[in-house]
Amino acid sequence: MRSSVETYDIVSGEMHVVWQTDRLVEAPNWSPDGTHLVINGDGLLYRLPLDGGEPVQIETGFARLCNNDHGISPDGSTIAISDKTEFGKSAIYLLPASGGEPRLVTQNLPSYWHGWSPDGQTLTYCGIRDQVFDIYTIPVDGGEERRLTQGEGRNDGPDWSPDGAWIYFNSSRSGRMQIWRVRPDGRDVERITDSPYGDWFPHPSPDGKHLLVLSYDGDVFDHPRDLNVRLRLMEVDGTNACDLFELFGGQGTMNVPNWSPKGDRFAFVRYEAKS
Repeated sequence: MRSSVETYDIVSGEMHVVWQTDRLVEAPNWSPDGTHLVINGDGLLYRLPLDGGEPVQIETGFARLCNNDHGISPDGSTIAISDKTEFGKSAIYLLPASGGEPRLVTQNLPSYWHGWSPDGQTLTYCGIRDQVFDIYTIPVDGGEERRLTQGEGRNDGPDWSPDGAWIYFNSSRSGRMQIWRVRPDGRDVERITDSPYGDWFPHPSPDGKHLLVLSYDGDVFDHPRDLNVRLRLMEVDGTNACDLFELFGGQGTMNVPNWSPKGDRFAFVRYEAKS
């Protein structure tokens, strides 16, 4: 078993195995209707039913190098993907949730999608411009991107709060990677975590009560795969943080929004070391 796609109930603490495979799969999104997860593997996207069964490939047209930065729109109609087939660098595209031909959104590259605004009209993402990692937003119809951070360390992993008031992200501006948040217009940058860990991929719960974070040991640089990591839950202002559990994972475990629609569970991928 290389990859185990699982869910965790934050009330009972129970874990449920949805599907296991010898392949490398990553980054489960939970569909807004609660019926399935979207995962990626081998450059393609798949719809994985939560009630059992095998994953079904989602048609992505020419896009055959999709990475683990993908997600479903709030109304369930559209999927954002990050793919490098066309340009050799990651670009963000939109396509129907049922599958179809991708439509380019970002002209500036590379760009890695991470979050939808609650009204479904704006995307947030990590853009690398002249080797500088920053947080950006752009309308779903494309156009000019808005830069929210200004190269203070490496900035990555943005995700929107359910009320639209904040974009959470991880940043190394203080030295070790920690969680921060910023208003969608770039104002009021605030630090959320002050932990001994390397904190990545903050995901606010849909009910606005919790923030889920993937944490590496403090001496780990970047967000590699196949390490012992921990998933931590806290209030949305960073207080009352607790370790939920440790697992063998990292890159691919929960790069993108992964909460259930009710905010009572989340999905993740656990890995087994390659023999």
